[in-house]
Amino acid sequence: MSAAARGKPTPLESLLAEIRACRICENILEPNPVLHVGAGSRILIASQAPGLRVHETGLSFNDRSGDRLREWIGVDRDTFYDESKIAIAAMAFCFPGYDAHGGDRPPPTVCAKHWRARLLAARPPFALTLLVGSYAQAWHLGKRAKSNMTETVKAWREYAPRHIPLPHPSWRNTAWVKRNPWFESELLPCLRLRVKRVLSR
Repeated sequence: MSAAARGKPTPLESLLAEIRACRICENILEPNPVLHVGAGSRILIASQAPGLRVHETGLSFNDRSGDRLREWIGVDRDTFYDESKIAIAAMAFCFPGYDAHGGDRPPPTVCAKHWRARLLAARPPFALTLLVGSYAQAWHLGKRAKSNMTETVKAWREYAPRHIPLPHPSWRNTAWVKRNPWFESELLPCLRLRVKRVLSR
């Protein structure tokens, strides 16, 4: 009989409960950790940090950026939020607040330092990790990451098939997508095929 069947939480379930109760950043912001991780998830989406709408709804990428990301990877909304298939765990689990220019602040590094390695160790390795934005790319790729996000995404073949770096799907990055036509013509078709293959196993 499994631990879950006996009513005893698994190590992953216990860790997720710890994370959702986290108050490390309480002196900086109103904590509301948001992540979606299942024991059988095949794909990890590692992004920056939840935005305000995610903070309010408790659902990651529950905005236009999420619509765009789902289009990029070629999955529908039901598949995207199916934790048996896809995990979503940003570099920080709480909305970091706004900076002086009205944009989101960077993810507090204390979150990844405290939780990330423990979370990844609590379950089997993911078949595919999508590294959305420079913060996720820097943490997961380390010295293998290039000097900036564009160069890292441009070098995506170096990290495939286990990791694929992406820009953030924010509509603020529409100009970036237009300046880099290879992203839509070369990377996205391979990304969709890789996602389809991983999810079909």
